[in-house]
Amino acid sequence: MTTPTQPTQPPAGTGASTSPDLSALFPDEVITWTPVQDVDLPGGAGTLALVTLDNGFDHTRPNTFGPATLTGLQATLDRLAQRATAGEIQAVGVTGKPFIFAVGADLTGVPKVTERHHAVAIARAGHRAFATLMDLEVPTFAFLNGAAMGGGVEMALSCDYRTISAGVPALALPETFLGLVPGWGGCYLLPNLIGPVDALKVIIENPMNTNRMLKGPQAFELGIADVMFEPADFLEESLAWAASVLSGATTLARPQVERDEATWAAAAEAAKGVANVRTGGQSPAPYRAIQLVLAARTASRDDAFAAEDEALADLLMGEELRAGLYAFDLVQKRAKRPAGTPDRALARPVTKVGIVGAGLMASQLALLFVQRLEVPVVLTDLDQGRVDKGVAFVHAGLAKLAAKGRLSPDRLRRYQALVTGSTSKDGFADADVVIEAVFEEMSVKKQVFAEVEAVVSHTCVLATNTSSLSISEMASGLAHPERVVGFHFFNPVTVMPLLEIIPGEGTDDATLATAFATGKTLRKTCVLVRDTPSFIANRLLGRLASEIGRIVDGGTPIEVADSAFAGLAPMPPFVLFGLVGPAIALHNLETLARAFPERFHVSEGFRAVVAAGKPGFYTWSGGRPVLDPEVAALLPAPAEPVLLPPTEIRERVLGALALEARIMLDEGVAQAPMDLDLAMITGAGFQFWNGGLTPLLDRTGISEKVTGKRFLPRGVASVPV
Repeated sequence: MTTPTQPTQPPAGTGASTSPDLSALFPDEVITWTPVQDVDLPGGAGTLALVTLDNGFDHTRPNTFGPATLTGLQATLDRLAQRATAGEIQAVGVTGKPFIFAVGADLTGVPKVTERHHAVAIARAGHRAFATLMDLEVPTFAFLNGAAMGGGVEMALSCDYRTISAGVPALALPETFLGLVPGWGGCYLLPNLIGPVDALKVIIENPMNTNRMLKGPQAFELGIADVMFEPADFLEESLAWAASVLSGATTLARPQVERDEATWAAAAEAAKGVANVRTGGQSPAPYRAIQLVLAARTASRDDAFAAEDEALADLLMGEELRAGLYAFDLVQKRAKRPAGTPDRALARPVTKVGIVGAGLMASQLALLFVQRLEVPVVLTDLDQGRVDKGVAFVHAGLAKLAAKGRLSPDRLRRYQALVTGSTSKDGFADADVVIEAVFEEMSVKKQVFAEVEAVVSHTCVLATNTSSLSISEMASGLAHPERVVGFHFFNPVTVMPLLEIIPGEGTDDATLATAFATGKTLRKTCVLVRDTPSFIANRLLGRLASEIGRIVDGGTPIEVADSAFAGLAPMPPFVLFGLVGPAIALHNLETLARAFPERFHVSEGFRAVVAAGKPGFYTWSGGRPVLDPEVAALLPAPAEPVLLPPTEIRERVLGALALEARIMLDEGVAQAPMDLDLAMITGAGFQFWNGGLTPLLDRTGISEKVTGKRFLPRGVASVPV
C-alpha cells in the first residue's frame, strides 16, 4: 500500500464547485478531508485509490459536506479522473473514518442563506462532485463502514458498487423529516436502483414515521448495497470483494427495476397517502420528493439533477426547513446543555435506585435504570404477587433485548441479578435515589414519601414521577423537603426522550444537579420546569384537549376534529388520548381545570367515555382507526349543534395553545420558547418541520393575532428578512 500526495484542500468558498461567496455563510464549517491511499488489490486485480472521508474528529462528530468540503472533494475527484485516464489506477473506493461514513450536508450555514442563488449553488456543488465520481473511467466502490445519511447515502449511490457493514447502526435519507428532499441525486438514483416502492419507503415513509432508520442488514435486503460483511474485517473483505469484481471472478446481477408507468404511479399515490396522514399537506417537502421520484422513471441524469437543484433551492428558502433546522438544533444541542441547571459538580453519585411500585410504569422505569445506570434496582409494592410480576416484567424485557442481540449473555445475567423486589422498603436504606410511581393521588404520594424518608439516608434524592401534581406540596411535611424533585417520564419510558425535571420550592442545588446528571446518564432530553400544574407537555396537551373537547361537545364530530391536526402531532388528538388512556387524559384535564378554571374546560364527552370504562375513542379495522359507535353514543347531543370546519378548528385550537404558551413563559414555567418546543417535540412528537410549536404559531400569524407578538425573532426558525 502506498500513499500519494494528498491534494491540497482549497480554502472555503473557492474553486469552481461552489459560489465564491458561500464561505461567509459557513465560517465554522468542520471540513471533511478526503485523503487518498493507493491499495494494491489481491490477486493482481490492480490499484484501487481509496478515499477516506475524515473530518479529524472521533465518531461523535460525524463527517458532513459543506462548501469547503465539496471543493476539496471535487479537487480530489478531478485528480483521480486524471489518474484513471492515465491508467495509474484501476478502481476508486470511498469509505469513512471509524464508525462513520458520512451523515450528509453541513446545514450549519443554512440560517444565513438569504438569497436563492446561494441555495442553488449549494445544490449544484454537491451534484457536480457526485457526478464526477459517477463519470470516472474506472469502476467505483462505496464501502459503507458506518452511519450514512443524506448526502452520505447519495455519495454511495453515485458509486458503481456498494458494500455495507452488518454493524451499520443507521442508514437513511431523512430530508423530508426536516423539510428538504434528497437533493444530491437521491430522488433519481435510489428508485432506479431498488425500484419506486422501496425507494419511497426510504425517502417518504421512514422519515414521516418519526425518522425511522435502516440498519445495515435492512439496507442490504433492500438492495442498497450489493454485499454485506461483518464489522471486524469489513474493509479487508470489501477490498477483496472489489478485487474479485475487477478480475471478473464475481459478477453482479441486480434485479431489473420495473419501468411500468402504472407501477410508479401507484407507488407515488401510496407515498402521497403517507404524506397526507403525516403532514396534512402542510409541508411541501414530501410532495416535491414524490414528484422527483416519479419523474426519475424517464428523466435523464442531467435533467433529474437539475430538477433536484430547483427543489432543493425552493425548500432551502422555505419556512418549514428553517423550522426543521431549529428543531434539529434543539434536539442536538440544547438538549445536551439544558438551560437553568446547577453546577454539575454538585451532583452526587448514584449507586443504587429504589422504585416504589411494581406496576407497568414502575417496571418500565426499572428496565431503563438498570440498563443505563448499571446499578442495583429494588422494586417494592404492597404484596409479593405484584412485586414478582414487576420483577418478571423487567427480566423478560432484558431477555428480549438479549434475543435481539442488544445484550450479551453476560450482561443479561448481570442486569437480571441487579433487579430485585420486596414488600418492604428496608432495601432502600442505602439507595441514592428513590422514585415513586404509584397512583396519581397527592395523599398517597405524601404517605409513600413519609415512609421512604424514615428508611433512607439524609442525602437520598426522593423523586416523583407525577405527571401533574405539585412537587412542593408533595414535599411538605417531610423533614428534608430539599431532597424532593419531580422526575416526569413519558410513556413508553424506554422510547420517549423527554424527562421533565421539576424542583419544588425547597429543592436544593445538589438534588437538582443529581437529577440532571441522572437524566443525562439515562440518555433523556432533560428540561427544567417550574412547579406548576401538569408542567410543560401535559399542560399544553391539556389545553389542546380542553379546546377540542369544547368543539366536540358543541356538535363537531370527533373524526372532523381530528382531521384538523394532521401535520401537527404524530397522530390525531383522539387517537393520542386513547393511547395515553382516556382516564389519564381526563385526570390531567381535571387537574388543570381546578387550577385554571377560566381557561380549561372538562369535556362532558370525555367524562362519559371514562365513566363507561372505554379504553379509547376508536376501534381499529385494517390498521386504521374507526370511531367506536359506543363512544359516539356517549357524546353530548346539543339541541343546536355547531359543526366547525377543520380550518376553523385548527386555528381556534392553535390560538388557545398560543395563549397558554405565552402565559407559561410569563409565569416562568419554561426558561424560553425553545424549551416549550423541545418538550413538545420529544414528549409529544410534534413535527420537526413545524419547529415544535412556537415557530408554527409565528409562521401562521397566530402568535401576533392572539398574544400581540412573536415567540421567536425572525430568522431564528424562519427565513431571515
